[in-house]
Amino acid sequence: MARSGELARHWQYAELPGVDLLRARYIRKTFVRHTHEHFVIAAIAEGVEVFQHRGADQYAGAGALALVNPDTPHTGRAGVPEGWQYGAVYPSPEVVAEIAAETTSVRGTPGFVRPVLDDVYAVGLVHQVLRAADEGNALAADTLLRVAVTRLLRLNGGVLPQREVRTAGAQVAVRAREVLEGRMAEPPSLERLAADLDTGPFALLRAFRDVYGMPPHTWLTDARVRRARRLLDAGVSPAEAAVAVGFTDQPHLNRHFARIVGVPPGAYQRERKNVQDLR
Repeated sequence: MARSGELARHWQYAELPGVDLLRARYIRKTFVRHTHEHFVIAAIAEGVEVFQHRGADQYAGAGALALVNPDTPHTGRAGVPEGWQYGAVYPSPEVVAEIAAETTSVRGTPGFVRPVLDDVYAVGLVHQVLRAADEGNALAADTLLRVAVTRLLRLNGGVLPQREVRTAGAQVAVRAREVLEGRMAEPPSLERLAADLDTGPFALLRAFRDVYGMPPHTWLTDARVRRARRLLDAGVSPAEAAVAVGFTDQPHLNRHFARIVGVPPGAYQRERKNVQDLR
């Protein structure tokens, strides 16, 4: 993708299963609040990225890494007029857990403690992973990824707390999420959803925010994009994926997809198809 000086490539390398890759330069790009199923390990090469994480703005400049655990709401935008340039790897929780079990003392579900880490060496490792993937060097890409994740866990790793679902409000939020997942294409209104769950609209809104870090409608958009990614991975066209997940049309999907993933769905799918053709 290229527009007004902005460039982005979101792809996979067949020899790194369970890992997404991104290389990008953004200037005016703004990522809305969203989550990832995978870890985010973003190595800043130039400029500054600002991202809201657990209620506070975090600043990651050149030589630093932005680190986000799975299912953690966050945003993203430029922190300086010239924007920011970075490379990122998105390893799945399973990949990180495997590496942690083999190379660290972290027991339980591993994750990152701080969202920003200044470590020029680790930044270089991430960019080397991307370069090795570009060159088709499987041995180097796999080795460097494992070294990078191990280093980051040793410097900034810990056990992720398990989400407690004990209060009545939390239980209502979980049930609301289940309803929205099942009715993604035709979701109920907030009032209808609250009535079906025997609670009030504002009580449901507060409970959902407390558990998932965003209101139901924002969570639903995020979930729709996640499901659309799976459909695109399976070869479904962007237009068909848009309708299947509940967007009005493909332009509607394009807008939300680019604001969460960083590239349009068509560009995203073309990169996936290239990987599949090489297998």
